[in-house]
Amino acid sequence: MTLLTTARRSGGKAGGAAHRPAHRHRHRPLDHGAWFLVLPALIPILLLSVGPLLYGIVLAFTDAQSGRTRATQWVGTLNFRDLLHDTLFWESFRIGLVWAVGVTVPQFLLALGLALLLDQKLRLRWLARALAIVPWAMPEVVVGIMWRLVYHPDAGILNETLRDLGLGGGRDWLSGLATALPAVVLVGVWAGMPQTTVALLAGLQNTPRELHEAAALDGAGAWRRFRTVTWPALRPVALAITALNFIWNINAFALVYVLTGGGPGGRTRLPMLFAYEEAFRYGQFGYAAAMGCVLVAVISVLLAVHLASRLKGDE
Repeated sequence: MTLLTTARRSGGKAGGAAHRPAHRHRHRPLDHGAWFLVLPALIPILLLSVGPLLYGIVLAFTDAQSGRTRATQWVGTLNFRDLLHDTLFWESFRIGLVWAVGVTVPQFLLALGLALLLDQKLRLRWLARALAIVPWAMPEVVVGIMWRLVYHPDAGILNETLRDLGLGGGRDWLSGLATALPAVVLVGVWAGMPQTTVALLAGLQNTPRELHEAAALDGAGAWRRFRTVTWPALRPVALAITALNFIWNINAFALVYVLTGGGPGGRTRLPMLFAYEEAFRYGQFGYAAAMGCVLVAVISVLLAVHLASRLKGDE
């Protein structure tokens, strides 16, 4: 009996050992096929994203300038040391953080309210959903030009409305030191709210209706149902879209460039605008590349913290 059992175990081990290489060998062609299918999408990413990023990092350690005749020299960390003492850059970084937070937070709150409204069974709900994503379909340059007309001191609809209401008018919203940044933030909220609304609406529609019905039968009010049923299901989507919005907003360029060009007096000069001016107005390519590296590093750290908190929350 012992010999029979030993033989069975030995046969089982031998069979398993003989079976494993065949199992591995059978999956190798699938792995190569998967890489072959991924390559068409991977090559443009490497050429258009990873390649320029690595080139920008190398450029940050040089004294590259536009229009110079002599060869570019390697300067090591000189650009980064100069950047540490550049008060204008850190002021633009502070403005960028104010802009990013000032746009992301109202954007999320308004989009959440709109998503909750569009999730209800309303008449012409399809039309309301279509109109809600109209700003998303407009290019940022067009949005900037349109809102410049809205804010126009003489013929803008905002000042005309204020005059009709007897509240004054004729104010140059985009040129005032106190009003330029809030005016630009308002445009950023309006332009970026649709994609947040779409993401939150998708999360709401994935929440089982049975949970809401059970909570309502238990006597839970609207706020309690939102707090105990809706928000736990919506929280992963909300955290993801908020993190993406913050990254997009701190990297904003086109919208603010069209609206104010960074003025007045640098009150709306975001970090990307500052780097753009250093590179293409003053020709300091190496110094501008160092700014870009600092921004990439800061955003990477923020993203890593966000992902770590997400993983810790999932555990």
